[in-house]
Amino acid sequence: MDIPRRGLRVGAAVLVVSFSGTGCGLGDEAVNHDLESSESALEQGRSPLAPLDREALRQALSGLPDSAVTAAQVRVEGSAGRWLGSSGVADIHSGAPVPKNARFRIGSITKTFTATVVLQLAAERRVDLDRPVQHYLPGLLPLDYGPVTVRQLLNHTHGLPGVPLPTKDPEWFFENRFRRFTPRELVSLALEQERRFEPGTRQEYGNIGYLVAGLLIEKVTGRPYGHAVRERILQPLELNDTSVPGNDPTIPGPHVRGYEAVTQGDGTVRLIDVTESNQSIPWAAGEMISTTADLDTFLCALFRGRLVPPAQLEEMFTVPDVPFAGGGRAMYSAGLMRIPINGLTLWGKSGDRHGYNNGMGATRDLRRRLVYSVNTLHMGQERPAIADRIVSTTFVTRGSGQ
Repeated sequence: MDIPRRGLRVGAAVLVVSFSGTGCGLGDEAVNHDLESSESALEQGRSPLAPLDREALRQALSGLPDSAVTAAQVRVEGSAGRWLGSSGVADIHSGAPVPKNARFRIGSITKTFTATVVLQLAAERRVDLDRPVQHYLPGLLPLDYGPVTVRQLLNHTHGLPGVPLPTKDPEWFFENRFRRFTPRELVSLALEQERRFEPGTRQEYGNIGYLVAGLLIEKVTGRPYGHAVRERILQPLELNDTSVPGNDPTIPGPHVRGYEAVTQGDGTVRLIDVTESNQSIPWAAGEMISTTADLDTFLCALFRGRLVPPAQLEEMFTVPDVPFAGGGRAMYSAGLMRIPINGLTLWGKSGDRHGYNNGMGATRDLRRRLVYSVNTLHMGQERPAIADRIVSTTFVTRGSGQ
């Protein structure tokens, strides 16, 4: 479908939906209070968070679709204020609005689920975080790589090279979008390259460590890693809108379609539907599907220790003291990311798949939590500006001037 750039602005209204209840259930301080009373608790000096600016959030989502994003949905929860909104269109052909609690590809947020399962196995003494992965998966890594511990897999200090496939190149994607890869095939492709650095000396973010972690789960449990995620996380938490798709290229249930914008010679923009594609390449590092509500429930259960005992949970809030490969210091822990913003320290994870960019994050006390998804039109590029606006608008501290 060829669409002039000016045509992308049709259907730009922001839908704001009021709601009650939260993913944290009865443990949430605000569960039996209305929005205004939850905000007034801020005056007791228990948090530096400013009152939630709902009008600023509405403005952050306004103007969709545009030349970079077709739709967005945002969920802000917690005793420090709640808000749920969406904007844009679910389908450029029909102009249908974004469904309530639409499903989306969560990309690398999958890593948080995979890390949770590995830490559960560590708590059960079936996995030792300090033991080399070679003990569990003999012969997988080249002999000259040296020992790589399970902890190093989870916190991206393993030094393993990435999978050399141009998955964010549109031409390559369109040719290979339904091709199936096995995890061992992907790992073998990666390990044809030299080791990036000595394990434990640097941090470099990527998928390869979590592909190996998925294989580790399968070796230890004797079952597919997706079964472990369902049985240990999805079913106990009743995350009924979250799935591990395997080789199913579709997104079940209500969802927003994803597109890639291709500019034609006459200046018009053709939006190619990229909703359906095989997710075998990211696999245990990025294949899952979920909703803002389910991810909020998961985040609450995780932070409160319902999924992982305290000793192992602390691994998710411990960033190794090593340099980051892109400059500065390490920022990733086992399955999460430390995010400094406006004087706060948030913990969460972002994700990206073709047509979908998203994130979840919270203060550690869960008083303010954010889950968002935006539908991008340009794979492999920087995170869209709207995502930065959503995050910065949600997490404002008193006296920050924002």
